[in-house]
Amino acid sequence: MIYLDHAATTAPRREVLEAMWPWLTGGFGNASSHHERGQRAARALEDARERVAAVLGARPGEIIFTSGGTEADNLAVKGIALARRERQPSRHRVLVSAIEHDAVLESARALARHDGFETLELPVDPSGALSPDTFHAALVSDDDAARTFPDRAAPSRAGASHAPPGSGGASDPATVAVASVMLANNEVGTVQDIRTLAEIAAEHGVPLHTDAVQAAGTLPLNVGDLGVAALTLAGHKIGTPQGIGLLWVERRTPLRPLMSGGGHERGRRSGTSNVAGAAGLAVALELAERERVAYAARSTALRDRLISGILNSVPDAILTGPDPRPGRLGHVRAPSDRVEPAATDPLSPSAGMSTAGLNGITRLPTNASFCFPGVNGETVLVDLENAGVLVSSGSACAAGSSEPSHVLTALGIPAELATTSVRYSLGWGTTEEEVDAAVRATAEVVRRLSA
Repeated sequence: MIYLDHAATTAPRREVLEAMWPWLTGGFGNASSHHERGQRAARALEDARERVAAVLGARPGEIIFTSGGTEADNLAVKGIALARRERQPSRHRVLVSAIEHDAVLESARALARHDGFETLELPVDPSGALSPDTFHAALVSDDDAARTFPDRAAPSRAGASHAPPGSGGASDPATVAVASVMLANNEVGTVQDIRTLAEIAAEHGVPLHTDAVQAAGTLPLNVGDLGVAALTLAGHKIGTPQGIGLLWVERRTPLRPLMSGGGHERGRRSGTSNVAGAAGLAVALELAERERVAYAARSTALRDRLISGILNSVPDAILTGPDPRPGRLGHVRAPSDRVEPAATDPLSPSAGMSTAGLNGITRLPTNASFCFPGVNGETVLVDLENAGVLVSSGSACAAGSSEPSHVLTALGIPAELATTSVRYSLGWGTTEEEVDAAVRATAEVVRRLSA
């Protein structure tokens, strides 16, 4: 079986499991216990924190271990927003891009539904890039182009404002509590110009959180270089078992805990510490950083081979997200039936299209995603599995949803076309032979379903 769904999860690495094993067996003590076994576990936990911090260029005290990316995203968006509003009641707005992972989008929407915040979901260009001009306009504009969308239903340009009564207009960046823009998208692989966005946010005193779950292992994650105030990672994308992640929060950024209990993680995340998971995450992150440059180069070549193979063998296939191949435009043109926002709209993606990415990288080296007009994406998945190829239709966290991907519709792809989407994501063990076999299988499946 050819596994090309590494963006959903990847296999634990042997080195990681070996690092975890002592803390699952003889050293299984609770890190909060005061006896000798507990204190050994506590030392292992702090050693893992220091090692993770070293990879990220952070202080150990800024690392919060969590159960994974979803918890870390929730803690970042909700925790920072609530803490900042406690200090400055005027900060009632939350900015997120329209293609964020559901963990971020639903956290922002929950703040609007339950806590009186105003959430703005910012439009992206057809490649999935959030323009710095769009981001800057959202910080200082009260335009309704991106307004609160508290429900999962398709957003309306006339969406209701959920600003708290008497909180004033939305034209002052001092009203923004937090912004969140993912470093790399999990469905279409778009890499954001996060450094520029972070600079803009910092100029206006707004902490920028980035979901870097998909970026680990192929993109640099030094938090000082990125310029963000908070960053999320999940271990199972880089070789740990599922159930361990982290949130890095810059020490001057306030954070309200979301869980009450024993005051673990310096009072920011209560819950018995996953010592084995933290030890495994430290090793996984060190290995990912050590191998990152070579792995990214190898994956880029395989990704481009896959993209070219699919586009050449499936005549109607549409690449979604940026086209990163040499000599190609940095983004894919939107379908002809896209309804473009008015050019005068200050929050229109066309007001400042950006394909800068990070260090010139516009698409994750491990991601290739397509729409296959005229066929059902889920049917393609089933037939590919029967042919020995495992892929996905998008985010594994949204599996089972009957709605088209919010990421694809945000790119301007019509809902009907979005239901034909298929995502291929590469991993450490992916080979040229597997890529070529996946291309052949896809061409045959789509040809048969289109007949």
